[in-house]
Amino acid sequence: MSAANLIPLDAVDPALVEALLDRAFEPERHQRTAYKVRAGTEWLPGLSFAALDRDEMLVGTIQCWPVALTDPAGRAHPMIMVGPVAVLPEHQSQGYGKALMTASLAALDPRAPLPQVMIGDPEYYGRWGFANAGTQGWSLPGPYVKHRLLVRCDNPAVLPPEGTLGPWLR
Repeated sequence: MSAANLIPLDAVDPALVEALLDRAFEPERHQRTAYKVRAGTEWLPGLSFAALDRDEMLVGTIQCWPVALTDPAGRAHPMIMVGPVAVLPEHQSQGYGKALMTASLAALDPRAPLPQVMIGDPEYYGRWGFANAGTQGWSLPGPYVKHRLLVRCDNPAVLPPEGTLGPWLR
C-alpha cells in the first residue's frame, strides 16, 4: 500500500462511493442497523476520507456521522459515528482500512473531541481505543450484537450508562 493516497471523501464522485460500498458490504447494507442510527444525517466531510491505489483508483472509504445517545431523561449526548470503513474485497488486508481509521481519528479536533461510537469487532478496533465496556446499557434502533457496539472517549465518566443511539438532528 506504499503508493496509496488519502483524499477528502467529498472530492470523490458519490456514485463511485456508493458502488464501492455495495461491493464491500452488498447492496442490502441499507437494511443494517447502522443506517437507522444515522438516518437523516449527512456524513461529516472533515472526518471522511477516500483511499486511492497507485493507479488513482478508489479502493476504500471511511465516513463519519453526527449521532447522539439519548439518555432516559431525554437529553441528547452528541457523538460521532465512525463507519462504514469500506475497502474493496481484493484490496483488504493491505493496510487501507488502518490508514483510513488513523486519518479520520487524527482529524478530530483535540480541543473538544466528541465521543466516537461504532459497530465493529472490538479485537480490531481496540487498537484505536474503541471498547464495549461503557455500552452495555445502550440500545440501537434495530438488531445488533451487543459486544460489537464500541465507544472511544477521552473521559468515559461523561458517558451515560443507558440510552438509545440515533441520528443527531440539530
